[in-house]
Amino acid sequence: MSPIVNQPPGVYIEEGPGGVRPIQAVGTRTAGFVGVAPNAALHVNEAVAVNSWAEFVRDFGSSEAADQKFAPTHLSTAVHGFFLNGGSRCHVVNLGPGGKHITSRINAGPPAGLDVLEPIDDIAIVAAPGFTDPTSYAAVRDHCDRLRDRVGILDGPEELDEPSMRQLLGEAPAKKGKGEKWTPPEPSAGGFLALYLPWIWISDPASSGSMLVPPSGHIAGVWARCDATRGVHKAPANEIVQGAVGLARQVTREEQGMLNEKGCNVIRFIPNEGILVWGARALTADPAFRYLNTRRLVSMIERSIVKGTRWVVFEPNDRLLWQEITCEVTAFLMFFWREGALVGRKPEEAFLVKCDAENNPIGSVSAGTVIIDVGLAALRPAEFVTFRVSQYAAGSEVQVRS
Repeated sequence: MSPIVNQPPGVYIEEGPGGVRPIQAVGTRTAGFVGVAPNAALHVNEAVAVNSWAEFVRDFGSSEAADQKFAPTHLSTAVHGFFLNGGSRCHVVNLGPGGKHITSRINAGPPAGLDVLEPIDDIAIVAAPGFTDPTSYAAVRDHCDRLRDRVGILDGPEELDEPSMRQLLGEAPAKKGKGEKWTPPEPSAGGFLALYLPWIWISDPASSGSMLVPPSGHIAGVWARCDATRGVHKAPANEIVQGAVGLARQVTREEQGMLNEKGCNVIRFIPNEGILVWGARALTADPAFRYLNTRRLVSMIERSIVKGTRWVVFEPNDRLLWQEITCEVTAFLMFFWREGALVGRKPEEAFLVKCDAENNPIGSVSAGTVIIDVGLAALRPAEFVTFRVSQYAAGSEVQVRS
């Protein structure tokens, strides 16, 4: 604060910067969609920000876009379902005419599809509507596992017949009626995938008829709506799928019980309630991230702490810095504990923050690295999900500890 000079006697107020740098929670409601647009020649392999259905029609419609009359695609019905169910912002990548590959990593071409979405920080949900082949499944899984800041929504098979059900339940694979074999997706090591089935019938947004569509776009909207009304810690289940008028198959209660154990989320018709999302499992073998709300909550907290502590780079790496980091991360987690996002009667049962000489030995300090260990009781007080945030001049890193 600079001294006040050349002023008459009196009382003066001068505002100066404070030392507190509160950590802000990052967003979880923005989605990224990859597919073929109604006008496949527009904005090919560009990430276009879309804030409403009308904007999508304007940017990706045909010559009749002003009347919203164009041949729908899986991409367009997904975006329509996203906004219908409560989504407010998404980034759309049009793969172009005949687009079959959702990433350039498959054919080593220029950046395409998922690769275009990779540098966009605010994306927390990813979907490639209607792409149900093993290569596309693997591309979404690898994309989300590598970035660790978003969760992919996968569509189940269009034809949920008995052979497909047997494959989902881990029985011997069998060919479908059309002679094509559908292969279930491999799980994500860190829980960054979710599989939903069956496909849903909707009213065609461009006509008066109905059509069968993959559910991923509608589910992305349900996630965004649930985040807005309840918070990311709330499981996105027991939620109505707006716009759905029917199901490709009515999964029975017994079938759902078996599918649930395999990490498959079922969309069901519940009498007197409607068509509901009836599952919130992540497609993973890691018990710590079995539930989607746990995975998404931890990812949001990780991203928020990484972003909110970038200021520590190049600061004097000593005890005063470690104390300040501990105070700020603790204050951030206290908010979520008070909101009911973390389990525990007392803060010490809900989370832990450690940044001191023990986990910042002289070797780390000499290397210019600040290490923050964080533990969260996202499931039960006895089960902590722990991760380590490392800030250094070249960037940051998050490692899951258990």
